[in-house]
Amino acid sequence: MKNIISLSFALIFAFSSYPQQQTNWHNYADMKSVKDIATTSTGIWAAAQGGAYFYNVADNSFKTYSKSDGLNGTELTAIGIDNENKVWFGSASGQLDVYNPETNSFLSILDIFNSDKTSKKINDITIAGDTIYIATDFGISLVDAKNYFFYDTYFKFGNFTSNIKVNSVLISDLIYAATESGIAIQKAGAANLSAPESWNVYDQNSGLPSGGTNVIIFFNSQLIAGTNSGLYSFNGTIWQPYLTLPGIKIIDLTIKDNSLYILTNDKVYVYDGTALTETFTTNSAPTKIDFQENSGLIVATDLGIYVNGSFLFPNGPAANQFPNMVVDKNSNLWSASGKDVSGVGLYEFNGSEWKTFNSQLYPELFGNSYYSIFNSSDNSIYAGSWGIGFAKIKDNVITRFHSGNTSMVATRNIPNNPDFIVITGFAEDSKNNLWILNLNAADTKSLYMLTPDDVWYSFKNPLEQHAGFSELQNLVIDQYGTKWYTMGNEGSLGLFYFNEKGTYDDPNDDAYGYVTTSKGLTSNAIYSLAIDRRGDLWVGTSLGVNIISNLNTVLTSTNPPLRITTSFSVRQQTINALAVDPLNQKWLGTNQGLFLLNNDGTQLLATLDSRNSPLLSDQIESIAIDEKNGRVYVGTASGLTSFDTPSILPVESFNGLTIYPNPLVIDNGSNLVTIDGLIRNTDIKIVTISGKLVREFSSPGGRTAFWDGRDDNGNLVNSGVYIIIAFDQEGNSVETGKIAVLRE
Repeated sequence: MKNIISLSFALIFAFSSYPQQQTNWHNYADMKSVKDIATTSTGIWAAAQGGAYFYNVADNSFKTYSKSDGLNGTELTAIGIDNENKVWFGSASGQLDVYNPETNSFLSILDIFNSDKTSKKINDITIAGDTIYIATDFGISLVDAKNYFFYDTYFKFGNFTSNIKVNSVLISDLIYAATESGIAIQKAGAANLSAPESWNVYDQNSGLPSGGTNVIIFFNSQLIAGTNSGLYSFNGTIWQPYLTLPGIKIIDLTIKDNSLYILTNDKVYVYDGTALTETFTTNSAPTKIDFQENSGLIVATDLGIYVNGSFLFPNGPAANQFPNMVVDKNSNLWSASGKDVSGVGLYEFNGSEWKTFNSQLYPELFGNSYYSIFNSSDNSIYAGSWGIGFAKIKDNVITRFHSGNTSMVATRNIPNNPDFIVITGFAEDSKNNLWILNLNAADTKSLYMLTPDDVWYSFKNPLEQHAGFSELQNLVIDQYGTKWYTMGNEGSLGLFYFNEKGTYDDPNDDAYGYVTTSKGLTSNAIYSLAIDRRGDLWVGTSLGVNIISNLNTVLTSTNPPLRITTSFSVRQQTINALAVDPLNQKWLGTNQGLFLLNNDGTQLLATLDSRNSPLLSDQIESIAIDEKNGRVYVGTASGLTSFDTPSILPVESFNGLTIYPNPLVIDNGSNLVTIDGLIRNTDIKIVTISGKLVREFSSPGGRTAFWDGRDDNGNLVNSGVYIIIAFDQEGNSVETGKIAVLRE
C-alpha cells in the first residue's frame, strides 16, 4: 500500500486587490533533544524533538529540516539511511518521511499515521537490502525501500500479546525483535512471519529480567541483549547475565573495532572482550550511540549531539514553548518561555539568529520563569515572571523590578517567600504610562502603573474576587484609557475593567466593573483579549469570540449597556490567542489550528492547521505580527511557525511604487502583480499609454495591492505597457509606475 503525499496550502482568495495567501513559510524549533542519529562519511544526521538536522563535520555547519521544508513529522523518534543514501525518519505519531539528498525533497508515507492503532510511535528503523523494518508500538512493519509501499506487518510473536511494543530490530540470518515483554526470534526456515508460531519468544521464563528488552546485537558471535536491568547473553536455550552491570538500564549497543560500546542512562562503557571500562559520563539523558569516521564516538542526548567533547545543536529557540510573543519596533521577535520550573528565560529572533536571555548568561534576570512579554512605545521589552517580578531590556541593559526597588506587593499565601511577585500582563496608555498586572497581590491591588518619570501608583477594582488563588491575565487598554483584563483560573470569573479617569490618587471617581455571560458573553472562561483598529474589544473565550463595540459606556454607567456580538464561524472554538493585523483582520489561535476573520468577524477568510499547512501543531498558544512586513508568527505546542501575508502597514507618504513581477507574463491568467509602496486607503487606476482606463479598484488599506492582469470586464489585457496610478481618496497625493505585460 503506497501513500505518498506532498504538502499543499489552503489559499482562500478575496477580491483581486488582496489575495488571502500565506507564503514564505518557516518553522523554528529547539532541536537539542535528539532521539536517534545516523552517520555518513561527511557528517551526522539527527532526528530531534522539533525536526531533523545534518551536521557537517568538515565545516561545523548545520542544515535543519522541518515541515516548511517538506518533513511531515515533527516529534522525530527514529532514523535510518538506505542503500541509495535516502534518509528515513520516523515520528511519535507514526509519520514516515523519506529525504532524497539528490533532489533535496521529501515524501511522506502515512499508512501508520492514518491507521486505527492506539499508539503509532515509530521506535526504530532498521534497513536490510531493499527492506525497511519499522519497529513500532504495535509490532514490526516492512516497507519496500524502492517503491515505498508496506508489504507486511507482524503484530503477534509466539505467545506474546498482540500489538506488542517493539523497541528495536536486528537483522542477521534471522530477524530478532527486542520487545516490551522480552525477545522474539524468527524460527529458522519460517516463511509466514505473520503467523505467531513462526517465532520463538523469550521472557522471564527464559532467564530475561522483567521490564522488557531495548536492543539486541551480536558481539564475538554471541547474541547480547540490553534490558532495563543490565546485559544478557544467549546460549541457544536460555539467557544469562552478561558483564557486571546488574540492574542498570541499557539504552543502546554498538560495535566498533571489535569492542562493544554500551550506553546507559548516564555512561558509555566499552568492553574489548576482556575488560569493561567507562569512556563517557553525562547527565544529558542519552538516547543513542554511533561512530563517525572523522569524529569518533557520537552520543545523542537531550543537550544535542556529543561530538569531540562538545554538545552540538543548531541555533534555535531555547525551548519549544511560546506562551507569549511580541515583535519590537525593529522587527525582532521576542518570546517568553514559561512559568515555574518550565521557564528557560526569554528568546529573541532577529530574522536569522536566535539569542537566549537566561539567568545563567544574565544573572541580573535572577531566574528563568518569564511568562509574559510586552514591547513599549520606546522599544523597551518588559518581561513578567512567575515569582521574581519583571525585567526591562533596553539597549542590551537589563533592569529587574521587584519588591525591593518598587512599591509592588508580593503574592499572598506564599509564606516561604515574602518577595514572590507574579506579573502576568503589561499595557501602555496614551500618556506612555506602563500598566502592570500583579497576580494575587496581598493587598488585592492588581493594577500597578509606572510613569515615564519612574513614579509608581497602585489601583484596585473593588469587584475583583480574590478567594483562593485567582489568576489575572490578558491586560489591554482601549482608546478611553479603560484597562480590560481577565480573572480566575483560565479567566473563569469573566472580564474585568477599570478606569481611574486620570486621577491617580483619587479612587472616588474610578469606573470599574466586570462582564460575564449575564451581560452577553458566550462564556466566562476567557483566554485572550485584543483591541482592534476601530477600537472594538475582541474577547476570546472557550466558546468562540465576542466583540464589544461601545466601550465608552463603562465610563458613564455602573450598568453599561454594552453591545456584544459573536462571530458565528468560530463559535465552538476555544480562542487561545488573538492578534490584529494592519488591515484590521483578526488572527485567532485555537486548539484546532489558526483562523483568519475579516475586520468585523462576519467572514472566515482562512483556516490553517497542521494538515493543510506547515504549522507544527494544531494547538496554537500565541500569535505575534510584524506589521512592517506582514509576517505572522504562530507559537504552537510543538514550536514556532512564521509566514508572510500581504497585510502590511501603509507608508506615511508616497515615495515611489515597487511593481513586480515586471514584466507580467500572462499565460493562464493566474499571475498577480504586486503594487508596493501605498499609503492608507489608496485608490488605483490601470491605464494604457494613450490614457484609456483599463481597471480601477481600491487597495485593502495596507502597503500593497494586487492586479490580476484583467480589465474591469474580467478579460485579460493585451500585451503592452500600462501605467499604474495610485492616489489618495481626496486626490491630494499621487504616485505612478509602469508595467509591461506580455501575453503568451
